[in-house]
Amino acid sequence: MTSTASTPSTAPGTPRARRERALLVLEDGSVLRGSAYGARGSRLGEVVFSTGMTGYQETLTDPSYAGQIVVQTAPHIGNTGANSEDMESRRVWVRGYAVRDASRLASSYRAEQTLDELLIGSDVVGISDIDTRMLTRLLRENGSLRGGIFSGDALAASEEELLAQVREQPEMAGASFVEEVTIAQPVVLEPEGEAIGTVAAVDLGIKGATPRNMLARGLRVHLLPATTALEDLLAVEPDAVFFSNGPGDPATAQDQVELLRGVLDAEIPFFGICFGNQLLGRALGFDTYKLKFGHRGINQPVQDRETGQVAITAHNHGFAVDVPLEGEHVAPHDGGRYGRVVVSHVGLNDDVVEGLRCLDRPAFSVQYHPEAAGGPHDAASLFDRLAEMATAHRAASATKES
Repeated sequence: MTSTASTPSTAPGTPRARRERALLVLEDGSVLRGSAYGARGSRLGEVVFSTGMTGYQETLTDPSYAGQIVVQTAPHIGNTGANSEDMESRRVWVRGYAVRDASRLASSYRAEQTLDELLIGSDVVGISDIDTRMLTRLLRENGSLRGGIFSGDALAASEEELLAQVREQPEMAGASFVEEVTIAQPVVLEPEGEAIGTVAAVDLGIKGATPRNMLARGLRVHLLPATTALEDLLAVEPDAVFFSNGPGDPATAQDQVELLRGVLDAEIPFFGICFGNQLLGRALGFDTYKLKFGHRGINQPVQDRETGQVAITAHNHGFAVDVPLEGEHVAPHDGGRYGRVVVSHVGLNDDVVEGLRCLDRPAFSVQYHPEAAGGPHDAASLFDRLAEMATAHRAASATKES
């Protein structure tokens, strides 16, 4: 996808004498007229909405939003500014950003810059002063749509030409961003004190809160690129393997699916989040499919089907695993090689599969985000389960060696 952007002539953080024009154009021909926000130019991507009322900086820096234009349903955005501590990755990943009322000031004592300045510095083209409620209703009714935000010199083109640009871009189905968001080289993170186990965490678009949760439980974390070969993963002698969240269509991640099958064959404990949940499903032989408009926000109810407990959880996914909700199922891959599987968690809004648990392999996954840096933290105990599986595997390995 090609795009252009330029920095506005007004210095960052200073009030503008007048608001500059911007357009949000959707592939169905809808045009929303508003004010330029952030960098100027054009950005193309899949337009999705997030229902979180807080944590906008965590949203912007979540690699799972690569390739997307994010619409915030909360009407007032930017009042707490931005700071280096709340960055969930090394950069802002959203392609474009759409809000209703953009705060002109950052009022939090933690703010190091305004949100406008963060968007400008990250070369993110945004739009404000649009009816995000109407836009969200449109996306819910019609599904996520390709779109583009245009401002500055990009508005020299006609609306018909801008619409043509939007319709020429690829759809999210079939898109791969894994190699774009993953780290280039392995990194080892040590907990305070003696490590109780080692986790090989494959970075498919990981957020900073994930390794922090592991380190807090005494786990050493080997953060590995998404392109890591099985022999290199096994060389770190992990007591557990973790697959992170990430952007794009899970059907394109065949190399990572084969890596995960190697982990299952070795019977190393496995935990996956979001994209990791989808890849576990595909490794077991199930299909994945694209949701109409996805789940994005920090207020989604999910039920643990074993305990009946309901947790309020954070989500960011446009794809889901296709598994019947009821009963045990023999995993289809290779004639049932990995044994039985159950749907462990389900979304209460629409009955989407929100977790898997293998009964004959030490593997489980969830579609939502228990790390949830912007909250909520109802599901943080899943990292306790990972730590328990890792320590049990380490103890069993030590017994075998002795």
